[in-house]
Amino acid sequence: MHDPVIINADSKDPMKKVIILFLLLVNTLMSAQKAQRIGYVDLDYILENIPEYQQAQSSINAKIIHWQQDITTKQKQIDSLKNALENERVLMPEDLLVESEEAIHMKEVALKALQTAYFGTKGDLFFYRKQLVRPIQDQVYNAVREIAQKRRFDFVLDKSSELMLLYANQKFDVSELVIKQLNRDRKSKKASDKRAMSKSESAENSQDTEELEAAEKKNERDAKRIALQEKIAAKKAAQLEKRAALKAELDAKKAKKQQEREDRLKKTKNDH
Repeated sequence: MHDPVIINADSKDPMKKVIILFLLLVNTLMSAQKAQRIGYVDLDYILENIPEYQQAQSSINAKIIHWQQDITTKQKQIDSLKNALENERVLMPEDLLVESEEAIHMKEVALKALQTAYFGTKGDLFFYRKQLVRPIQDQVYNAVREIAQKRRFDFVLDKSSELMLLYANQKFDVSELVIKQLNRDRKSKKASDKRAMSKSESAENSQDTEELEAAEKKNERDAKRIALQEKIAAKKAAQLEKRAALKAELDAKKAKKQQEREDRLKKTKNDH
């Protein structure tokens, strides 16, 4: 089965509508022997039921208000300079008048550049909206494609666009299915993120446990090493004490023998 054609004719360009209708006609002629299955969605209704889209729109609207206020403030400053210049025009020297007019003109040029930077075709609003809204639109497109393939639709039209549907059978409205698909995808992503977070936390806990066990083993090794050192030191001290006692005993015996020898010599001298 070929990929379903998803059509959103939300455009004021009549040529685009002609091209779309021409493609529909060509596809119909090429598949004359096969009944065409066409579904439709209400894209506005779908987007209203996507919290992320509403949040994105609120953020975009806040940016627009901020930018518009910035432009309004600068425009008021220019208007104030113009009014002051008009009031003082008669009294101002020619060279100062020309200089003031040039300064005001430069501010007007800068303001137009700022407006373009904010709201131009490639301005901040374009990129900000693309950054926030485009991922949501892609999710909707993928959900519509998946449902279209399951139901074997050849075309899926957008009911909220300018391509008018003069009649639509409710049973071919798959808007609710798209919303359910998006909710399933969102829940699946949350579950996946939760599993990833749980896995990460488990890995961290495992790492903490390993580090704690390693620290406990190190402390145990250190305690055993200290105990062994103390045991060796005590044994060495006992050996030294024993050696000192033995030496003292030998010295005492030696001194006694020396005294006995001296006593014998002294006695011998006295006898003679």
